Amino acid sequence: MTATERFTGDANPYGGGDPYADYRTADFPFTGLVDLADRRLGAGVIAANDEFFAERENLLRPEPAEFDPERFGHKGKIMDGWETRRRRGASADEPHPADEDHDWALVRLGAPGIVRGIVVDTAHFRGNYPQAVSVEAACVPGSPSPGELLAPGVEWTTLVPRTPVGGHAANGFSVEAGRRFTHLRVNQHPDGGIARLRVYGEVVPDPAWLAALGTFDLVALENGGTVEDASDRFYSPATHTIQPGRSRKMDDGWETRRRRDRGNDWIRYRLVEQARIRAVEIDTAYLKGNSAGWASLFARDGGSGDWTEVLPRTRLQPDTDHRFVLPEEVRATHIRIDIFPDGGISRLRLFGSPTGEGAARLAARHRELGG
Repeated sequence: MTATERFTGDANPYGGGDPYADYRTADFPFTGLVDLADRRLGAGVIAANDEFFAERENLLRPEPAEFDPERFGHKGKIMDGWETRRRRGASADEPHPADEDHDWALVRLGAPGIVRGIVVDTAHFRGNYPQAVSVEAACVPGSPSPGELLAPGVEWTTLVPRTPVGGHAANGFSVEAGRRFTHLRVNQHPDGGIARLRVYGEVVPDPAWLAALGTFDLVALENGGTVEDASDRFYSPATHTIQPGRSRKMDDGWETRRRRDRGNDWIRYRLVEQARIRAVEIDTAYLKGNSAGWASLFARDGGSGDWTEVLPRTRLQPDTDHRFVLPEEVRATHIRIDIFPDGGISRLRLFGSPTGEGAARLAARHRELGG
């Protein structure tokens, strides 16, 4: 583990105006990966030892933390994050917390996988953030309770050792554990508040579950699909197109800037593994005056080589879910959708099942990563 960017110390007290004007952040190399702790993938904060000032669930809210300087409640200032009470020592002679005193929260990842980077965001916690944080991870099958996770015998791996952090900052950490994890334990030393937690990595699905499903969405984030590249990310990221569920608003899909040349926009995806695709959905939900006009789909079996047309250029309607049954199965590891001339789509679904070779590789990788 190496700290990609280090922030320490208090931020200045809020002086009015834009509360993010003095926010400390950096371009972390891992933030283009999937947030394994995204609530939309099913993640949750299942327990915390203390949440006196602000509830633990705020940690995983997908939007940036907000700050209202006038918002107070019976317990004090209401913060958009997880905040614990101030720890005290054992007696008047020892008023300060012991070195080992800390608060903790248990996080269930929405999609188990390999963690490549973590951001512990202390936005708006300027003088009430933790002195240091640490993060541990475990791989526990099923749906364990907090008591089962904290029981003796559960193996916890340190992803981020106890490290000083700064207030009102995105504290980023690269992770090199190289194993599959299902749960995290986030520790703040000795107390304080954290606004958001982001856990970036690669989804490693359970091959037994996928085999039981039979036919499933081969490009969904939760099943291990990935966006490799896109022509344009001006309004929203291309990864939105493989999020769970239907889009709930316009910016919950992928939308490009207005194109002024004779080209077109596109997204390239990697499937969970080599598979046979049988059906396609292209959804333009909530994209009404800005949906793509037409779309075509191309497939490739392997990381390089020629693209084969799967779906010819087809007219798309605004705010509509389009479904296509392919005339014959298409074997592929990669898919590219081209939209014409620009605009957006909200979701892409590719239904099918892994080939025998693809299923064998999925199972082998799952074993290698400790699943």
